[in-house]
Amino acid sequence: MKVKNIKPAKDPKESLHICLLQITGYSSLYISVEDLRKEVFNSDNPEHEAMLLKLWDLLMPTVKLESRITKQWGDIGFQGDDPKTDFRGMGLLGLINLVFFSENYTTEARQVLSHANHPKLGYSYAIVGINLTEMAYSLLKSGALKPHFYNTVQGTPVLQHFHQLYCYLAYEFDKFWMAEEPESIMQFNQYREKFHNIVRTHLQDPGVCLTLTVNSKN
Repeated sequence: MKVKNIKPAKDPKESLHICLLQITGYSSLYISVEDLRKEVFNSDNPEHEAMLLKLWDLLMPTVKLESRITKQWGDIGFQGDDPKTDFRGMGLLGLINLVFFSENYTTEARQVLSHANHPKLGYSYAIVGINLTEMAYSLLKSGALKPHFYNTVQGTPVLQHFHQLYCYLAYEFDKFWMAEEPESIMQFNQYREKFHNIVRTHLQDPGVCLTLTVNSKN
C-alpha cells in the first residue's frame, strides 16, 4: 500500500466494490462507444438529421442554414456540401461528440471555432473534431484511459464520461495548435501526433485527471 500510494479506506468492502465497478465498467463503456462508432449516419433517420442541424444552430446561432446540402457546412469545418460523408470513419460517435461539446460548453466551442477560422492558423473545425474522436476512441480501446476514469469516476464510467474526455481533447488541442503556430494545415498529422504523445504522457501519471474545467456551465 505504501509503494502504490494506497490510502487505507474506512470501509474496504466499499472500496473494493467501487474498484470492481470501475474495472467492469470500462469494458462496458468501450462496447457502448464501439456501437456508436459502428452506427452509420443515416440521412433518412430524423434523429440523426436533427442532431446535425442542432450542431449548426449551436455553433452558428445568427446564421440560417440555406438548405440541408450547402457549401455553408464548410463554415464549421466540414469538407463537402453534405456532412454525412465526413462521419464514415467514426460513425455517429463523431457527431455526438461535436454536439456534446457545443451544447455543454457552448462558449468554449464557439471560441474554438473562431480559432479554426483564423486566416493564418485556421483548421477544419468539424474534421479535426472527428479526428479527435478517433484519438479518444483509440486511447479507450488500448486501455490507456483507465487511470483517468479510475480517478474521475467513482463507479461505472458511462458514455457521458467519454464525451467529457472528448471535450477536454477538443479544447486542449485548440490551445496547443494556436500556441504551436504551425506554418500550414498540411502539417496537421505531425502536430496531431505531438499532441497525442503529450496526452499519452499525462495518462502515465497515476493521478491523471483529463477534465475540462471552466468557470461555469453554459
